[in-house]
Amino acid sequence: MKKRVVSLALAVTCAVSTLAGCGSSSATATTTAAAAEKKEETKKETEKATEAAATEAQKEAEGELAGLEPVTLTIYSPGNENSVPTKTIAEYARLVKEASNGQITLDVHSSGELGNDAEALASTRLGTIDLIFAGTSGFTEFYDKAKILDMPFLFKDADQAYEVTNGELGDKIFSGFEDVGLVYLAEGDNGMRQVSTTEAGGPIHSAADVDGVKLRVPTSQVYLDVWQTLGANPVALALNELAIALSNGTAEGQDNATYHLVANATYDDIKYFSFINYMWMGCTMAANKDSWDALPEQYQTILREEAKKAAKYSFDTIKEDNVTARKTLEEAGVQFDDNPDIQSFKDKLDIPNFYKKYENESWYDQELLDALLAVNK
Repeated sequence: MKKRVVSLALAVTCAVSTLAGCGSSSATATTTAAAAEKKEETKKETEKATEAAATEAQKEAEGELAGLEPVTLTIYSPGNENSVPTKTIAEYARLVKEASNGQITLDVHSSGELGNDAEALASTRLGTIDLIFAGTSGFTEFYDKAKILDMPFLFKDADQAYEVTNGELGDKIFSGFEDVGLVYLAEGDNGMRQVSTTEAGGPIHSAADVDGVKLRVPTSQVYLDVWQTLGANPVALALNELAIALSNGTAEGQDNATYHLVANATYDDIKYFSFINYMWMGCTMAANKDSWDALPEQYQTILREEAKKAAKYSFDTIKEDNVTARKTLEEAGVQFDDNPDIQSFKDKLDIPNFYKKYENESWYDQELLDALLAVNK
């Protein structure tokens, strides 16, 4: 009898415990569901607040632009319609139209219709073109302070070049633009120069490997100085002569950016490619000073802010084009060296002492150069 009573008591205790456990699970589930519901409500409230803030900002912007006359500005890139600079100004036009609620229209022109680089830059300074996006090297024909960007190994990569040239140091480099009838807006990308060679040129891993190589370079004294110092035999040729020169052996290599080899069809005889990141090339966005001064301050602000975004677009586009170009080159049998001995090139050039070769040039600015090099440490 005693045993039956104990067993019954135990059974009741277990049943009660089980019921208590079920109640606890149910309460926990209810609490969890309530927390999730609260989280979802908070998320919706945040989204509403963000949307309201954006709407308010848009209304404020519209209010600031209210009463201003719509304006149409001519913008030009000398490159063809598929070039990165031309794609960039098309994107810039879209960004500006959106930011100004359609009150600023950029009339996009390209493909040589308003002249080559030199002619277009002259037209922009005269005011027949309002805005231009062209290779920075072209600007150095009349604004030599920008030649500092032609120095080798200033930037470790294109991303760093974007941050520097579109910041305080970029403003300093182009601070004298108004003296030549222009206003600096932003600096875009035109590629990081690498080295690629034919079978005769051989693979390039360190500075010692370029000794005696006949390397095609642009018709620029700095490029000639760099490669002569490295021990190569630089050959200054126009771009349209490069493919033939590589084919007949006049040149055994080139120093172009990855995507340039494919875009310019100069890779048929190339067997080796090395990422030495030795020199960065930029594209400059600028406005005619008189056209700029005639604009309301609100329009100027929009054009400046969106120019930086368009510049970033050019960097992102070239990065994507480089990936695509590499695939094309690999399919053509080109072998890549992703980790060459970059320091050996710097050592052979004796960076930063190499720069002092130009200390008597009007554009040379030691303080500015030191500031650029400090970023790259």
